[in-house]
Amino acid sequence: MHILFEAFSTNHEVAIYDTTELYGEKGNFRVMQFSKQAVQGAVDLNDPERIVFEYPRAMIHLMACNNPTFEDVFVIGHGIGTIPGHLANKRCKVAELDDQVVALSKEFFGYSQDNVVIGDGRHILSNEKEHSYDTIMLDAFTSKGTPLHLTSREFFKITKEKLDPQGSLIMNLMGKGENDKRINAIHSTLNKEYAYTKSFSLRSGSHSDIKNILIIGRNEPVRYQLRHMAGFTEIELGQGHIIMDGSDS
Repeated sequence: MHILFEAFSTNHEVAIYDTTELYGEKGNFRVMQFSKQAVQGAVDLNDPERIVFEYPRAMIHLMACNNPTFEDVFVIGHGIGTIPGHLANKRCKVAELDDQVVALSKEFFGYSQDNVVIGDGRHILSNEKEHSYDTIMLDAFTSKGTPLHLTSREFFKITKEKLDPQGSLIMNLMGKGENDKRINAIHSTLNKEYAYTKSFSLRSGSHSDIKNILIIGRNEPVRYQLRHMAGFTEIELGQGHIIMDGSDS
């Protein structure tokens, strides 16, 4: 491992490094990592156009499969800019809380677009016009996980107002899947605002493993093709409590 950058930003402990192995794969990778070894993004330096991780590939498939003619996307959480970078030919607005993360994505990962607004994603989205987006993507994390105010019923009401009638909210979360109290609560809360939801997880060796969980909400039936889900399979989440603004969890 070769460290390129280490520092405390406004919101994160950030490290950027080059490595010849990433999650068991040999190669030549550049990685952005936050505190607690939370990898936020990686680029294959031998093939920079390749999307390295499974979850953004699956999110992009869900977006395209449910609205093949999508043009307008709102993304909360920038990281190295993997998803908005892939959508360079679309109208994409990105909300990112940490301006240093954006600067580092440009310096070390080649992000070249000028479509990032610095600030809280919920606040920025609240000021957008109604029914102006085909897709809203949530991929935002702090050291405690996805911020609570981005998983409440009030937030999901905002997303529904900003999406067109065929629009989708697609979330990348971290949890234990079916046995995770917080994930079940987010799913149950989403069901209060959207007529159709589906949840997906990567397979893991143990039910207690923390892994990526994808949840999509729409007011039209959710479509997907398993062969394009990058290893994610559909899961059935349990009933949880409804998350409201001001809740403790």
